[in-house]
Amino acid sequence: MALSPRPSPTPLSLADLNALSEDAFAAHFAGVLEHSPHYARVAAGQRPFADAEAAARAFMEAARSGTPDEQVALIRAHPDLAGKAALAGELTDESAGEQASAGLDRLNADEYAEFGRLNAAYHEKFGLPYVVCVRENDKAGIFAGARRRLDHTPEQEREAALHEIGRIARLRVLDLIRR
Repeated sequence: MALSPRPSPTPLSLADLNALSEDAFAAHFAGVLEHSPHYARVAAGQRPFADAEAAARAFMEAARSGTPDEQVALIRAHPDLAGKAALAGELTDESAGEQASAGLDRLNADEYAEFGRLNAAYHEKFGLPYVVCVRENDKAGIFAGARRRLDHTPEQEREAALHEIGRIARLRVLDLIRR
């Protein structure tokens, strides 16, 4: 099944997003951190932002602001790449578009099987999905990164996943700000 990107909210100017109520800000940026819209309220508290990168950093910092258990929950909120949710069309709008941008909606049978093995290995070893900023990678890089990161310790992998979530958040925030 092909993933179909869906439209995002209309980007706002920096002045407009700095002027939003906390509720409106949280609604506009709800999809930045996967199934974790409450982090938008954390980021909102850091306004006013001097520029779009400052807004992006606020989300990256928000993702790391939780307890270790909250960080694991944030990582687990991400879908498996080319996994069951993708095949069933159950990804968030943001994830669907991102996975499609990396060609993960056009995998052949062998590639789907390889993702299945890698996803299973990640869950077995770490109890987490493999999280990577797919917009900054191609298919080959995504596969290679997954194989390489399977050599991580659980602590290294949690750190790597949070780093990637920060990269994902940065791009999603920049998409929502008119520059």
